[in-house]
Amino acid sequence: MYDREVDVPRLTAHFRLDDEEGPTPPTEIFEAADRVASATSIPFNSVGLNYYRDGRDSVAPHNDHLYELVEGHPIALLSLGSTRRMRIRAKEPPRRVLDVDLEPGSLLLMSYATQLHYTHGVPKTTDDVGPRISLAFRVRPAAAPKGRRGFYR
Repeated sequence: MYDREVDVPRLTAHFRLDDEEGPTPPTEIFEAADRVASATSIPFNSVGLNYYRDGRDSVAPHNDHLYELVEGHPIALLSLGSTRRMRIRAKEPPRRVLDVDLEPGSLLLMSYATQLHYTHGVPKTTDDVGPRISLAFRVRPAAAPKGRRGFYR
């Protein structure tokens, strides 16, 4: 978060899908990536997994770092498990808010421009919700730009 490593209120993992030297993702990740690429016609090369154990797990409102994305490519979110609400909020007035219930098997595509104009997050809830896994597919650059910190997976 903010170019620092901090504890987050959910469990996470990341894989490059085009890296023969890094850890090999499970076969099911490649199968999900193939289905998402087929549905979107986008050659995603990275996936971030977020495991929300219950309503106490969350992710604060944020936008993805643009230097960690290939310009113009969207982010695809595949939701598995229990339904959770994603809150999308405009950065500038009027600060409109859109709540989207991400149901099991749903696929949400966020444009590159979304990261410029909106934040997104999954708030905590007191509702009785079960576990959920979110797979966030991205097109990442091959290497970090000069002078930029962060990791590319």
